[in-house]
Amino acid sequence: MEPIKNQIQQRMDDEFEARLAKMQQGVLAHPAIQAFVQQHQLSKATIERGMNKLFEYTSQQHDCSQCESVALCKNPINGLVPQLIVERGNIDLEYVPCETKRIEDERRKTASMISSMHMPREVMKATLDDIKVDSEQRLHAYKEAMAFISQAKKDPEHLPKLGLYLHGSFGVGKSFVLAAIANELATMQVRTILVYVPEFLRELKSAIGENSLEEKIDFVKKAPVLMLDDLGAETLTAWTRDEILGTILHYRMAESLPTFISSNLNYKELEQHLARTKGDIDPVKAGRIMERIRTITKPVDMTGENRRSF
Repeated sequence: MEPIKNQIQQRMDDEFEARLAKMQQGVLAHPAIQAFVQQHQLSKATIERGMNKLFEYTSQQHDCSQCESVALCKNPINGLVPQLIVERGNIDLEYVPCETKRIEDERRKTASMISSMHMPREVMKATLDDIKVDSEQRLHAYKEAMAFISQAKKDPEHLPKLGLYLHGSFGVGKSFVLAAIANELATMQVRTILVYVPEFLRELKSAIGENSLEEKIDFVKKAPVLMLDDLGAETLTAWTRDEILGTILHYRMAESLPTFISSNLNYKELEQHLARTKGDIDPVKAGRIMERIRTITKPVDMTGENRRSF
């Protein structure tokens, strides 16, 4: 008589084989598996050798709508989904970024294209679609911004040389327009540096003692696209005017790098401001800086009421 132990083992083996066969049937019934097998005309032997890979494929999530974010991805490797391939006659898997991960990576890449120094966080969220063209000045500013973007899209590797000089009273949205242009350029993978001038110049004074002055100046002056916000609101010294602003603007003019400026002052008023430093008036040096600004920017009048936002 066969030992009871052998009978039990045989029954367990039979049950395992039955479950395995059922699992394999389920895997092979999967629409994606059927399409893959048909596409590559896989033999029975190849399918049997690759059954583990087929099961691995079907046991993972492929629909990104089931996940709120990459961090909450249901797959073993966050943000990656398996794809079936045939490698040297065997079934294998390769893992590729899912749609959610591609979107999140693209957003991070876009965000990395913009560096802001002392700019308000809310302003940095601006887009061109947010600009309300409810006045002649705003319409003009919008058209000039769109003209620059349109030209840039034609050849992102060779951007237009002429930036904008947005001038007008406080609160009309000059900084908003600059940030909107920067965000649009970021979607084209064009790097922009936005600088709030008064704070930047104050920061550079402390940078002297930290031996980081040249590094910070180079970071700004060599930006693919530079935006100087609120120029003319700073308290000038001969050093900040000539060695900082003069150096930055001369470099950008010489290298034909796009530069955008916002100011409460028009060209003439800014020149008067630049002429006056602590204890000195020097219209010649102010004129030199204005010559550079006029060469690299186009004036856009945004005079209007203080609306604080678009």
